[in-house]
Order: sequence, then C-alpha cells, then structure tokens
Amino acid sequence: MFAAALRPAALVARRAVFRPTRAAVSARALSVSAARRSEHPTPQIYGEGAKAGEIPTDENQSTGLERLQILGAIEGVEVFDLAPLDSSRVGTLADPIKVYSLEPERIVGCTGSPAESHELLWFTLNRDKNRRCPECGSVYALDYHGSDDHAEHH
Repeated sequence: MFAAALRPAALVARRAVFRPTRAAVSARALSVSAARRSEHPTPQIYGEGAKAGEIPTDENQSTGLERLQILGAIEGVEVFDLAPLDSSRVGTLADPIKVYSLEPERIVGCTGSPAESHELLWFTLNRDKNRRCPECGSVYALDYHGSDDHAEHH
C-alpha cells in the first residue's frame, strides 16, 4: 500500500522536473481511496486527545500498540503474552516445545532446561522448520495461529 501511495508522488515529482513551475499548482500526492473502499473497519489506534485546558491521560493520548495494551488492561485482558516458555523439559524432534504466534516468524530466546542453565541465546523460528538450541539441544516449533494469506499483506 505504501508503494501504491508513492507512485502518484513520483509521477508528480517527474512532471515538476520537466515542466516549468506555475503559480498555485496543487497536486494530491497521497490517496486514501484504498482505505475508504476497504471492507475492513478502520482500527481505533488513535486516542481522542485531551480537552482544552486538561492534562491528557495515557488513555487519551496513546496510539498504536501502546493503545491496544492500555485498552486491553482496562478490559482486564492481557494483550501480550509475557509468560516464559515451558522450561521444565527439553524439547525433542518428536515432541518440540510449541511457541504460539500470530506471525509466520518469531524470535525466541532459550536459557536451557532447567531454566538459567546456560546464557540466553536468541534465534528465529518460522513455520517451515523447527529450530534446535545450539547450547542445550532443545527443539522449538512455531505454533502458528495466523491467517493463511498473511504473506499476501506484506
């Protein structure tokens, strides 16, 4: 979508280079028609802000993921799972430790089994292949719960 928004801007820029400038020339570089015609509702990622003369609260001024986390806390929902993975056992190829994800790729840190038995090592899991920790040998698998057409949106 970003590339689609840049195309009209690039066209206007090319025309401006090859054409003498005129007074009061206006060109619309960005188009919002794709979002307007979309079937999905626009997410409420922007707060309404504070009223004049008031100090804004976090709920009023937060945006994006921070707003999602604050609204979840208000409703009593833990938006981001911060609980550690199961370290009571070593994952094997037959029975790997499952890592829940809504994305087709996720970064995972391993501290060994039992916990803290080696330094923290980071590696990337994806849907196609299980990964083994190079230090302790524990195997991790991505438990993907996202949509099947996720790659088409990027």
